[in-house]
Amino acid sequence: MPWDFVNDRSIYIQLVEQIQNRIATGYYAPGSRLASVRELAAEAEVNPNTMQRALAQLEQMGLVHSQRTSGRFVTDDEGRIAQMKRDTAKNTIRVFLDQMNHLGFEDEEIINLIREEQEGLKNE
Repeated sequence: MPWDFVNDRSIYIQLVEQIQNRIATGYYAPGSRLASVRELAAEAEVNPNTMQRALAQLEQMGLVHSQRTSGRFVTDDEGRIAQMKRDTAKNTIRVFLDQMNHLGFEDEEIINLIREEQEGLKNE
């Protein structure tokens, strides 16, 4: 899975989001060991200090934990992972609804558009 960054947002925040996404999708399985900070930083082509900061944030969030001599591991608390996925989904929906409201769509129009798109995807 490639690391994709945009210039208008902090790399650190993007790292946190992308690692969260990798945990949510199972790319980093619950309980699995993460690569070292230096390895992850090299893979993402970022400064190791930036990667360290992102991983520390993920530790504070309870999504990863450190074992002194063994490295960092993804939480095996599947409830915590499910809650993070839900929170991420809710945030995505809020951003989407805000954009749709700015375009002038009413709630029922938004729901109908979503249904139409979903049907279109099923038929592809």
